[in-house]
Parts: sequence; structure tokens; C-alpha cells
Amino acid sequence: MSAHKKDLAGMQRDELLAWRRELARQLGDVEHVLAGSLAGQWRRCGKAGCRCADGEPHGPYAYFTPRPAGRGKARYVPASQEEAVRRCLRRGEETGDVLAEISAVNAELLARRELD
Repeated sequence: MSAHKKDLAGMQRDELLAWRRELARQLGDVEHVLAGSLAGQWRRCGKAGCRCADGEPHGPYAYFTPRPAGRGKARYVPASQEEAVRRCLRRGEETGDVLAEISAVNAELLARRELD
């Protein structure tokens, strides 16, 4: 899925509506979307004599932070789920790009007083 930026101002109304339909079709399955970020963090376990006590922490462990920031804490992601989270994050970015382009089409239609 990819939204291709077009010169919306140079398009006729029918072309804009067709482009908007094509973009909406590209959205497809939106059930597997995540908005946020995934980051690796290193941890110290606190056990006496552990290697992490001497400066070599454990990890990295994956943590997911939802967006918008501040609406949730970072959540640990088990290694078995890390690739699924990465796929959902990529899908979320792609979906956001397409929605932004649909919004731009609608803004152009509104500017022309042709939004329905």
C-alpha cells in the first residue's frame, strides 16, 4: 500500500473522487494497526553478583509505547511477539499516510465547495 502524492489542485472533481476511492481501497485490512513506537531497553536485575551489577545490563528488551505519547506507558513485548508488533506498526504508518492523502483530497474538494 502506498499513497502517491498528486497535484490535487490540477485535478478535475471526478478525478479527485476516483483518487479518493482508490486510496480508500488501499486501506484494506485495518484490524492489524498499531500507532506508536518500539524501542529496545537494557535492564539491570538487581541480583548481587550478576553481570549487570558490574555494568553489563540484560537486553535489549523490546517495549512498545502507544501514540499519542502520554496516553499509555511503555509495555514489554515478548520476543515471540516483536515481529508481529513491527508489522502492525508498519501497517499503522502506511494507513496514516493514506488517510492523510484522503484528507488532502477532501480539503481540496472543500476549498472548491464540492465536498459531499
